[in-house]
Amino acid sequence: MYTMPVTIPITIRLQQDDFDVSHEIRALTHGRIDIGAVVSFSGICRGGAIIALTLEHYPGMADAEIRRHVDQAIARWPLTGVTVIHRYGRLAPGDNIVLVLTTSAHRQAAFQGAEFLMDYLKVNAPFWKSEQRPQQTSWVDTHHRDDDAIARWNAR
Repeated sequence: MYTMPVTIPITIRLQQDDFDVSHEIRALTHGRIDIGAVVSFSGICRGGAIIALTLEHYPGMADAEIRRHVDQAIARWPLTGVTVIHRYGRLAPGDNIVLVLTTSAHRQAAFQGAEFLMDYLKVNAPFWKSEQRPQQTSWVDTHHRDDDAIARWNAR
């Protein structure tokens, strides 16, 4: 018996402009009755000692790499929709940086898919970040805890 492939909505955007989380959730879920769970992760620019965060990316390459990992998430979990929005440019404390939305019939797949994508974006996505502090500006390196998060997905 032939089963027709299911196409799920996937949105990947790299942009300088801000995004509205609730608008993006509505866009992904409107009119859908196959969704039992929506998981969202919003990354926000921290303040404190940081005056600004500047994100740079390699256009085309970044989109393709994010899509490759979205495809991996879809292959691993029964997701019914994915949205990834990542901003670039200069961001001030309190500004949105990234949004990952995953939908599924059940919560566990949506949670795992979102966590997998965020771990990837944090460590391996082709973005370069510099933090501006009162006395200096420096490039941000990955942390061991982020590498450990990626390693656990590779072990599964």
